[in-house]
Amino acid sequence: MDDIAGVVHRPDGRPQGVVALTHGAGGSREAPLLQAICEEWARRGWVAVRYNLPYRRRRPKGPPPRSAAVADLAGIVEAVAAVRTLADGPVIAGGHSYGGRLTSMATSEGLTLDLLTLFSYPLHPPGKPERARTEHLPNISVPTVFTHGTADPFGSIDELRPAAALIPAPTTIVEVTGARHDLASKKIDVPRAAVDAALELLG
Repeated sequence: MDDIAGVVHRPDGRPQGVVALTHGAGGSREAPLLQAICEEWARRGWVAVRYNLPYRRRRPKGPPPRSAAVADLAGIVEAVAAVRTLADGPVIAGGHSYGGRLTSMATSEGLTLDLLTLFSYPLHPPGKPERARTEHLPNISVPTVFTHGTADPFGSIDELRPAAALIPAPTTIVEVTGARHDLASKKIDVPRAAVDAALELLG
């Protein structure tokens, strides 16, 4: 996984499938949320990989430049191809905020997955609902789980519901009451709830 700057979480026994997750605009593969989610997937019997996007491999801190999206999309395709080699079974990918949005864009452009899992999907910049980031959602044809805080400034639950409905495949919204964009919660085990929803949607 060195070629994609990925950290692998392996389950005990034979894996049921693989999961590839990446970070938000200001984060990295070391984000506590990604670590906790990957640990949960491994406990459930899946190989889970948290990886850095290309812009983060180039510099350790700061948001992605506007010119980064093309390379980051290619990096997501590369990462999913790499994790496919780790185990047979279903392939799940996604990420937090920017990383999830770009993974959804890659999926809308033909990246083959069995399920998409998006954490704090950034529906629009804070305070700018007119700048919706939903134009590609109708082109996603795989089941999708949205895990979203009810106090997220990048989009409310009421805004998320019609956005999720644009996807012509089964979708689930995991509401994290009171959580903001970082999905921190003292009341809900967010990784467990997200993985439960994903496994249920996979059937």
